[in-house]
Amino acid sequence: MLAKVLAAREDDVVLVVSQPDRPKGRGQKIEPTPVKAEAETHGIPVIQPTKLKDGVVAEQLRGLDLDLAIVVAYGRILPKAVFEAPKAHSWNVHASLLPRHRGASPIQHAILAGDPETGVDLMIVGEGLDEGDVLLERRLPLHGTETTGSLTLALAELGAQALVDGLRLVKTEGLPRKPQDPRQATYASLLEKADGQLDLTQPAIVLDRRIRAVDPWPGASIPGPGGPLKVLSAKAISSNSAADPGLVLAAGPHLVLATGDGALQIEQLQPAGKRPMAASDFLRGAGREIRIGSAWPYVLMS
Repeated sequence: MLAKVLAAREDDVVLVVSQPDRPKGRGQKIEPTPVKAEAETHGIPVIQPTKLKDGVVAEQLRGLDLDLAIVVAYGRILPKAVFEAPKAHSWNVHASLLPRHRGASPIQHAILAGDPETGVDLMIVGEGLDEGDVLLERRLPLHGTETTGSLTLALAELGAQALVDGLRLVKTEGLPRKPQDPRQATYASLLEKADGQLDLTQPAIVLDRRIRAVDPWPGASIPGPGGPLKVLSAKAISSNSAADPGLVLAAGPHLVLATGDGALQIEQLQPAGKRPMAASDFLRGAGREIRIGSAWPYVLMS
């Protein structure tokens, strides 16, 4: 998104620095990064260094006599020599309202925390992790239905507009620098595959947030009778049941499981080795094996 915006502007984009190409898909075919592919369609030179601390990239940037560098989700910490190479320093487009959710996974953690809003900050790159002064902020309300996939797309658009606004303002009115309050800082650690495993002893609202936060990766799952059962769509509902977490409360048309507080209504899922399906289809296939009040994973009825 940002690459398309910059390439279409009159600003002179002289170089794109991207991560190395990596294998993707089942065939593990080497494919260019999306930003590299976009840059090449506009004839913009691209470099893909494997190292940043050896001084080669910093020297190359200084040789270009750059006014400004823009960093977006590069995925690596930049050495001081690199981010200070441009005359006007470097900007970072960060997908949170700093100092909240500094770090690698701000979008996921905004969903996990149940934040009422998030947004995009345009900030000065510094040596600390997302600790630089904020130049511009754009906010986005959250409605409690967003997934990481959908919110990433929304913030990509918002970030592109914030960057366009920042480039315009720095040439006209200027951009005042607002220091962050470190006392308000929270940190968004990188998610791992294990973060998708649902713990039904947690409140249903917490599970609902986790399911959305790990969509599309690593995906949410609960144990199933034939292996992990991916939970593709679910929501928290109230429940007067005193059932222990993990007990089956309903088996049609949705699969409803007791949790630490409330219940989780699973609407779409994917059994191990099978296609995604509605919970109602899964329940019809399971037949009489699922018993209301039984523990999950369900047991065969005698």
